[in-house]
Amino acid sequence: MIELLPETVQYLQNRVSLVTGASRGIGRATALALAAAGSKVVVNYANSSTAAEEVVQEITAVGGEAIALRANVSQPGEVDNLISETLQKFGRIDVVINNAGITKDTLLLRMKPQDWQAVIDLNLTGVFLVTKAVSKPMLKQRSGRIINIASVTGQMGNPGQANYSAAKAGVIGFTKTVAKEMASRGVTVNAVAPGFIATDMTKDLESSEILKFIPLNRYGKPEEVAGTIRFLAADPAAAYITGQVFNVDGGMVMA
Repeated sequence: MIELLPETVQYLQNRVSLVTGASRGIGRATALALAAAGSKVVVNYANSSTAAEEVVQEITAVGGEAIALRANVSQPGEVDNLISETLQKFGRIDVVINNAGITKDTLLLRMKPQDWQAVIDLNLTGVFLVTKAVSKPMLKQRSGRIINIASVTGQMGNPGQANYSAAKAGVIGFTKTVAKEMASRGVTVNAVAPGFIATDMTKDLESSEILKFIPLNRYGKPEEVAGTIRFLAADPAAAYITGQVFNVDGGMVMA
């Protein structure tokens, strides 16, 4: 159960946040964290309607406001509908968390073109489509915060994840470019790069061998990633940060 923050630190009161892929894992934790900061939350999902509604119920149970909207963010028409429905309901969009993603892991020699394309379509093209769709209302209101979920694999690579690593590296480059394009209108664009976080996506990867590469010697929690996202999305102190990549990885990547 989430607990609303005191009014003095509810930075997002009367603001609207859209979280893609928010029915589970990092997306779910982020939706709850933003709601705790006072935001109205759009819980986007592609397939897990029951899980998405559970997130909505958890937010509304403590006095927050949230709705669940279905959209596959790799599809332009569905993205346009998602943004249109959000604007019809709330009249504005202040924060966007591009979190939706999938993995289809295998070694390069075994990787099917359709598995490459599916990961690129959702993990990278989805970020492009959502960001483009929200750019007009954000630029018009001369404010907004966009946080794209990248990954340490986009910085260091990982065997068996050529598609995922390429997509996440693309997210980082996309973040830096769009940050420069939108900065003059008061819109910040940053990326968060999680390491190995204990979610459904990584449950099959959990291994003592992986822990050898994590200085903190444990997997991260979705809430620890969500805390960084909430800072970038909500805290007034983050207003002067744009075009940056924040690693939440237990020390795996030290630039």
